[in-house]
Amino acid sequence: MRPRHYCLVCILCAASLGSSAALADPVDDYVNATLAQHRIPGASVLIVRNGATVKAQGYGFANLELKVPASADTVYQSGSTGKQFTAAGILLLAEDGKLSLDDRLSTYFPEAPAVWHRISVRNLLTHTSGLRDYQLDLHKDYTEDELLKAMEALPVDFEPGTQWSYSNSGYLLLGLLTGKLTGEHWSDFQAQRLFKPLGMATTRVISEADIVPNRAAGYELDAQGEVKNQDWVAPSLNRCADGALYYTIKDLAAWDAALKSNQFLKPSSSAAWIQPVRLADGSRYPYGFGWFIHEQRGQRLIEHGGSWQGFRTEIARYVDQSLTVVVLTNLASAEPETMAHEIAGLVEPKLRLPAASGNGTDPLAGRGSQLHAVLESWAASRRDARMAAGLADTATGSSEEALSRSATAQQLRAQTAFRYLDEDRLGARTLERRGEAISSIAYYALDTPEHRYAYRFYLNRKGQVADFDLEER
Repeated sequence: MRPRHYCLVCILCAASLGSSAALADPVDDYVNATLAQHRIPGASVLIVRNGATVKAQGYGFANLELKVPASADTVYQSGSTGKQFTAAGILLLAEDGKLSLDDRLSTYFPEAPAVWHRISVRNLLTHTSGLRDYQLDLHKDYTEDELLKAMEALPVDFEPGTQWSYSNSGYLLLGLLTGKLTGEHWSDFQAQRLFKPLGMATTRVISEADIVPNRAAGYELDAQGEVKNQDWVAPSLNRCADGALYYTIKDLAAWDAALKSNQFLKPSSSAAWIQPVRLADGSRYPYGFGWFIHEQRGQRLIEHGGSWQGFRTEIARYVDQSLTVVVLTNLASAEPETMAHEIAGLVEPKLRLPAASGNGTDPLAGRGSQLHAVLESWAASRRDARMAAGLADTATGSSEEALSRSATAQQLRAQTAFRYLDEDRLGARTLERRGEAISSIAYYALDTPEHRYAYRFYLNRKGQVADFDLEER
């Protein structure tokens, strides 16, 4: 028997000229509908506009067994959104003169493999080290020395600085480096230099043994779609700097205020934090230090998502609109990135994404077939003349890239439709992807019997695909 789910509905009361009609909040309607559709037990949503909190609200349940409603005080696990805090700590150490971002890892780990003489701290921050993502036994406790040895044993998929490939290993190492330079656990250093000074009252490292008021339970769906409790993880792996924090949306409101006021880093450090990394060939990849540098409808978006132990999270900052949307959920298969992007469109119309159910006509005849062919080539690891050089040359050999190509192949095999949705012509707005100036963004939907994927194709002036991304809608 499937558990019942309850959603909290917030009604805004309008009182003008004697009217007391209740008006539904479109954000509440959207979140409640999404939780019901995807069987997400609970979520907490933060919206900050022009420095003021517009919404800080919980939906559904933080704990299904005890029927505890989610709220603004519910404590979630951060997943990889915690990487931005790890990066901030490294920037503070650089300002303290404890390290330089261009120092090689061998400076601090002299017994490391020879390739670590070519890997810099900056490479770790930007996922350009080439270090393969770790595969650890999540049920085994490791000492920090054992974790370091495991990182030292990892192969390198490409020459450091030449390509980009997401690597949790790099951020785990940044935590070990923080401890080596400060003489304390990385989370203690961050508590002293970031969390406490910035008013992030409940942000802390994960501990399932401690009593943590308002802590949410994490969930996942099994093969039959039933909600189950999260899997257990050994305590030492819940203390790593690649994303092992507890926090609330109230903490993240304080964090957003600190980011807006730039009160804890020098201006030069703050600027470097959100600069797309420059690769060895001179091209840029849209990732800074713990932040993806994205766009939405051609507008700048600084964001990061996270996933860990039955939780999925997203922090999205639309810097030109002075808008921040945070979505924290307690289901491993939730899509908080999509939720944050849709909520942003409800708050600011210019950010509204094309409806994924649309079925328009592409103004450029035959383009849909060409874009589809690019996906086929990507899935088959083939170069394609319709790809710009940066995308065509991408061949990191990493598990992350292999997963992307495999997932694309699976979607294409199950495809029932590939539909044009919309297009953004950027005009004078500047946007670069994989070393190419982007002229337009074409939106297409790929349908399968069970899923709908909204694709964005970033096109240069020649109409070649410089890059693409997608989200499940």
